[in-house]
Amino acid sequence: MKKEEKIRLGISIGDLNGIGSEVILKTFEDSRMLDFCTPVIFASVKILSFLKKQYKSNINLHGIDKTSQILDGKINVLNVWKEAVSINFGKEDEKVGSYAIKSLKSATEALKNNRIDVLVTAPINKHSIQSEEFKFPGHTDYLDQELEGNSLMFMITDDLKVGLLTDHVAVKDIADTITPELIEQKVDTIHHALKQDFGISKPKIAVLGINPHSGDNGVIGKEDEDVLKPTIQKINESGKLVYGPYAADSFFGSNNYKAFDAVVASYHDQGLIPFKTLSFGKGVNYTAGLHKVRTSPDHGTAFEIAGKNLADNSSFKEAVFAALKIFKNRNEYHELTKNPLKKQPRKPQNKS
Repeated sequence: MKKEEKIRLGISIGDLNGIGSEVILKTFEDSRMLDFCTPVIFASVKILSFLKKQYKSNINLHGIDKTSQILDGKINVLNVWKEAVSINFGKEDEKVGSYAIKSLKSATEALKNNRIDVLVTAPINKHSIQSEEFKFPGHTDYLDQELEGNSLMFMITDDLKVGLLTDHVAVKDIADTITPELIEQKVDTIHHALKQDFGISKPKIAVLGINPHSGDNGVIGKEDEDVLKPTIQKINESGKLVYGPYAADSFFGSNNYKAFDAVVASYHDQGLIPFKTLSFGKGVNYTAGLHKVRTSPDHGTAFEIAGKNLADNSSFKEAVFAALKIFKNRNEYHELTKNPLKKQPRKPQNKS
């Protein structure tokens, strides 16, 4: 990408019966957003024109049929489909879910082929998206298959970053899922992301225990003693600044998290409950570990308020800014760390 070109920001529309389209429209009602990026919404002009009226939005949409028609300074809408879609706000609908997947697949393909630079995904309903063609619990698992790298759910704000050892795993399966190999892989992904994507040269990482009170020296489960502690020690020996395991119940309330650049939680709710409590709707879900940048807001479809023009777009706007910042940081990191010693052609030797 040339310096004078704006970052092309792809947006998948999410579940049309939820608040995704509302927070997208509200975010780009501020015309200054076009100073930072060129948005490309993967949906249809017909459906977004209908939704504009629903939310009394004044933004102008630029409909396109292929990515070669993308224009800077415009809110581009790539027509992934052209037929009418029946919207019933707040309802779970497999037909509507199929359009969310059409949008996601089209946006992902554009990302893979460098037609867009980053991807921000609006919320989907995990049940209505399931079909013979799409059998993933969510965005992260699908993108992990489609894009290079090993994905990791990384919840971020400026002051708090929480990664997960396990994300969409049933509670009964957590202990068996957490292995030394998994811990090393996830910590390595977070460590690299902190350096590459957030510009932190010597990251400090805290790891939360698996069991209550980190197992109390084996009294409440053996996993912390047998799996977490020796693996953390091994990681430390490699030169990374990784500490723990810490008892999760007191870690956030005591402000202990402020001493670290990132926190690694053992499972979904252990990390996301304190994160969402502390982030006050400003949080962003970032898929770290992939060769492409993807972010999303930290909320779901919010069916209970869909279509009522009540949704707060703060988290979606933060997801946009996070994607742009990470993309720039990553480019700078690659520029700084690439080998400056280019191979020079050998000079012919003089024959005596």
